[in-house]
Formats: sequence, C-alpha cells, structure tokens
Amino acid sequence: MAIKPVRKAVFPVGGLGTRFLPATKAVPKEMLPVVDRPLIQYAVEEAIEAGIEQMIFVTARGKTAIEDHFDVAFELEATMRERGKSLGLLDGSRLNPGAIAYVRQQEPMGLGHAVWCARDIVGDEPFAVLLADDLMVGTPGCLRQMVDAYNRTGGNLLCAEIVPDDQTHRYGIITPGQRDGALTEVKGLVEKPAPGTAPSNLSVIGRYILQPQVMQILSGQQKGAGGEIQLTDAMAQLIGSQPFHGLTFAGTRYDCGDKAGFLHANLALALEREEISAEVERFARALLAERGAVRAAAAVANDEEGSVACVS
Repeated sequence: MAIKPVRKAVFPVGGLGTRFLPATKAVPKEMLPVVDRPLIQYAVEEAIEAGIEQMIFVTARGKTAIEDHFDVAFELEATMRERGKSLGLLDGSRLNPGAIAYVRQQEPMGLGHAVWCARDIVGDEPFAVLLADDLMVGTPGCLRQMVDAYNRTGGNLLCAEIVPDDQTHRYGIITPGQRDGALTEVKGLVEKPAPGTAPSNLSVIGRYILQPQVMQILSGQQKGAGGEIQLTDAMAQLIGSQPFHGLTFAGTRYDCGDKAGFLHANLALALEREEISAEVERFARALLAERGAVRAAAAVANDEEGSVACVS
C-alpha cells in the first residue's frame, strides 16, 4: 500500500499561557518573540520546510493576534513601500491564500481534545501536530527529518528525546522496541509515569505525524491524566495495529513553555544572528564577569564573618 503524503499540520494554540503571566494576559504565549519572530512563526516555517501545504490552527478566545500575524497587513505594507523598506522582513508571516484554516476549541480539555477539534479539516489524511512551545533548531528542521523517516516507515511517528531519569515523570515516555539508528519502534506509551517507574528515558516531545484513525479514538472523549483528554492515550491504542516509531531529533530543542528555556532560546538564537551576535556575546560575558566578582566578594565576606565568630 502506498504511503499517503503528509500535507496538513495541526497547531494547538488555545492554551492560556499561565506560566508567563502577566505577559500573556493580553498576548498569546505563541506570539512571544524569540529574537524578532514569534514562537508560532518558527513552527510554521518548520512545517513549510517539511512540505506542509495547509496549516490548521486550533485557537480559543484571545488568540486573534495569531490570525492577524499571518494575515496581510495592508497599511503596514503600504507604509513600508512608501519608505523604501523591503517586505522581506515579513517573510514567514505572509502565507498563500487558503493555506491557513482556523477552528475554535471552546474549552480547555487537553491536547487530545484540541487535536480532535481539527477532525473535519484533517479528514482522512495523515497529518502532523506541532506544539509551538517546543522550539526545534536543526538542519534540516525537525518535521523535515520526521517526514523523511515517515516516507520510509509509514504509520505513526513521534519525535523523541532522551531525558534524565529524574525528569521522566514530566513527559510521555516510550516503551522501546527494536532500534535502527535514530528510529525506535514504539511498543507502548506511558503519560507522565510516577518517578522510578518509566519504561525508558526516551520522551515524547511536541512533534507528531499521525494517521487519521486517531480521531476516531479521540471522539470517545475519554479523560486521562489530569482529567484531560490526552493525545498520548489515544496514540497508545493504535500501537500494534499500525506501524509506530519514534525519531530522535538531530538538533536542539528549547522548551519555551518554561521561562528559563524561553530565555535560553533567545540567547542561543541571538548568538546565531550575525548582525547582533558580537554585541550580545560581549554583554553576556561582561554580565557573567560582574556576577562572578559579586559572588566572589560575597564569599570572602562570609569567610571573614565566620572567622570573627570563631575568634569570639
């Protein structure tokens, strides 16, 4: 049987972004910038590189800024032309007509529910799912690597990453089967296992290629961990009936759903930008040197206080 191409991608963007409040009170977390592009644009550009033709955004209240970002901004573009500025600055935010569809998730019921909300647009085709919180940096991009692997294996494919044993309880974890380089057969999936019970340290991160049959499972609306409809639980039911693999990404992942990870991404990508890297590096080195001097002075002061106390 011929392997159907992956032409559609689902972007669940309905989350509240509470970990970044108050910044996300009025701005969608997916619109927070890494250097000069919002998180969601990195994910969309990754999808385009992988050959995706239609982007499906699962939105919620307060997310209209995402729609505006990928729309044509007539006034802005006219002003830029009048001032002789290149519209190339808007590359990645101006997509072809019909390349984007939007659907609402009326209430936050989990990732599985968000994906299920896109069922009528996905139809009977395989599709990708990209979580913008995971900023994936590599050449080729993460989804391109996954599509290349999918074209060999068919079935379902997850992006996998090795995590420390003491962090497995934070992720969906793969029960591994046979391995072939970066590909690992998926024998089972466990959503956020209790510490010390994980079947491996191979975690599932925010990129998926799934067959449309997962929508039939999600239609049962069965709740799992956290009282939410979990995509991991639905995927687990496909194991054994369809090919299922995990692909270890050859690149770097930044967890931009976490404040520290978001700042890591900004610093790392700024250092890759030729026009600002030297200044950013100079500032970072000076700041670290200053902090090092302050800490050294504090350590000396503490030692002196300890010596005085002993003499007393």
